Amino acid sequence: MSAPITNPAIPFPVKKILLAGLLVGTLDIVTALVDFYIATGRGPAGVLKYIASGVFGKEAITAGGDMIFFGLLFHYLIAFAFTFFFFWLYSKAGIMAKNPIGTGVVYGLFIWMVMNLLVVQLSNTPHAPLSAIKPLKAVKAFLILVFMIGLPLSFIAQKFYVVNEGKATPGNV
Repeated sequence: MSAPITNPAIPFPVKKILLAGLLVGTLDIVTALVDFYIATGRGPAGVLKYIASGVFGKEAITAGGDMIFFGLLFHYLIAFAFTFFFFWLYSKAGIMAKNPIGTGVVYGLFIWMVMNLLVVQLSNTPHAPLSAIKPLKAVKAFLILVFMIGLPLSFIAQKFYVVNEGKATPGNV
């Protein structure tokens, strides 16, 4: 088992996490909106209202512009939560620094599983049962999470932490 890469001299990178969360949240939502547009020919309101329906239920789908705002807000809150967790985990699990591509892929899978098997299932969002998940759509969603969140976070964290004998130091890479 790899030693943690934490170093008490390094403060937890709050600013880096906020910027990384903003980046990956934006990459993810823009990709989702483009994918939705290609598939349906419709604008972003449907996606953002769907996200808002996780809290507000199916009424959010037919509600006004305030649900668009809440959908975007909830999307970024989730993106920041996954970003914070990634940086926390990265600072504790030294093995993550050894393979940034593998780390990004595994984290993308982790996000897909948490969102689809827990968050959506437990939310008020109208959704089909797990048995109705279409494999190709699942693979596409997984790849989006890998390329838009997992890999960027992995490379950002690797750039911040330079691993030296199991201890991390701020990187100037």
